[in-house]
Amino acid sequence: MHILIVENEAELGQLWQRHLERAGKTVTLVTDEEKALEKLHDDAFSILILDIVLPGGSAFAVADYAAFRHPQMNILFVTRRSFFSDGSLFRHVANACAVIPAHTAPADLEAMVEHYALS
Repeated sequence: MHILIVENEAELGQLWQRHLERAGKTVTLVTDEEKALEKLHDDAFSILILDIVLPGGSAFAVADYAAFRHPQMNILFVTRRSFFSDGSLFRHVANACAVIPAHTAPADLEAMVEHYALS
């Protein structure tokens, strides 16, 4: 399983990366829109873990490109805010599978990845 994490807080992304790698996953971590688009162009992933807020970029641009390039790949959104707590994100991003808080425990994130990732 190959996972792409797009998380602008490097420490948080590295925490998730290390946990998922210990669980036997291959993980690519990037911190901005430009690198995410490059990776989505060059590689195939089982799932995308995407921070809703990307300073200096757009998570929606990344999600749109992911849907175009890999239409079957699910996107697991991560947020520190309650802006999309009404579920409206699912109307905007067809391949969104879940929205979780950034403080989600790595083991819980792993369980979500296992559930939603392409085999």
